[in-house]
Amino acid sequence: MRNELTVTVKDTLRNELAKGSPLVTKDGLMNDIDAPEGSLLRLVDKDGEYLGTGYYGEQNKGAGWVLTRNQDEAVGQAFIERKLELAFSRREKFFNNPNTTAFRVFNGEGDGFGGLTIDYYAGFYLLSWYSEGVYSFREDVVAALKNVVECIGIYEKKRFDTKGQYIEDDDFVSGERGEFPLIVQENGVNYAVYLNDGAMTGIFLDQRDVRQAIRTKYADGKTVLNTFSYTGAFSVAAALGGADKTTSVDLAKRSSAKTIEQFSINGIDFDEQDILVMDVFNYFKYAKRKNLSFDVVVLDPPSFARSKKHVFSAAKDYTNLMKESIDITEPGGLIVASTNSASFNMKKFTQMIDKAFKDRDQKYKVVETYSLPADFHVDRRFPEGDYLKVLFLRLL
Repeated sequence: MRNELTVTVKDTLRNELAKGSPLVTKDGLMNDIDAPEGSLLRLVDKDGEYLGTGYYGEQNKGAGWVLTRNQDEAVGQAFIERKLELAFSRREKFFNNPNTTAFRVFNGEGDGFGGLTIDYYAGFYLLSWYSEGVYSFREDVVAALKNVVECIGIYEKKRFDTKGQYIEDDDFVSGERGEFPLIVQENGVNYAVYLNDGAMTGIFLDQRDVRQAIRTKYADGKTVLNTFSYTGAFSVAAALGGADKTTSVDLAKRSSAKTIEQFSINGIDFDEQDILVMDVFNYFKYAKRKNLSFDVVVLDPPSFARSKKHVFSAAKDYTNLMKESIDITEPGGLIVASTNSASFNMKKFTQMIDKAFKDRDQKYKVVETYSLPADFHVDRRFPEGDYLKVLFLRLL
């Protein structure tokens, strides 16, 4: 039996919940929660008025999530099945698209259950848990998923170690074990993914629309620099879009082999591309010494990264990163500026970029903006859930 307790919230949180926000913030509670994670929280204001029922789960965003505003609605497997059925119906067009076989089917609070995401990879499902609290629902979620849809196999990522880090483990849950790499398609492009090989799968699904734009609108006949390139997905998109040459730069040693693999499964000769394992900031210095410049520069750094000589925080350092990029972008060239940091909004991001261009005395225009794609459903009452911010910037 799941533990339940009544929790009184401050007026500030009461007002946010009344507007429809699903987030239970720590500083919005009258008292600390003295209960195990996964406990159900009956949220009331100081007058005892019922506001909603959620669960207790510590993650960087807060202390838990509201699940229902109906105090008579039980939270269990049947409840989760209803949430999954609605979420899957929202993605019907993705399931029916043979050219895209990897996408998000359940997007946390956007689909009514914060702390849990589910991604689809060519018949396999990947569950990501963002707190011990939400992980306590694992048995119900897995059973509900199997009842709602046919699964070849189910994998999981436990992302609630210290500071929200991934917990190393065998990530297989049930069904058939996959043979990896598993080849998925995205708008007809092949990508190799691994569901049981560390924290990441090999592709960030939230950048689908951005990769499609680069491939179909901006790559043809261009030289493309892909920084923080990971497995080279942007580079593959650019090469298939007719880029004269791509240069992929990432500090991780395994990025080279992973990028070669992505090129190879799309029939691209990787020897014709540059794949460099080095610190991106050192590469900027190298490019300046060699007078290298590019028609298109892709900037998609992690929110936080550390190397031997550099510590990068998107909130603090994106402006300087943009300056370095401006310096090696051809006149009239394009910079694709992206961040998945949830610590600032699009307005702040635009200001950071604008400062970089002013400091470099370089004019520019924003030619396109992107946020999360349609399968990453966002609750309009919680705009903070739309974390992805991408600007296509043309140098003038």
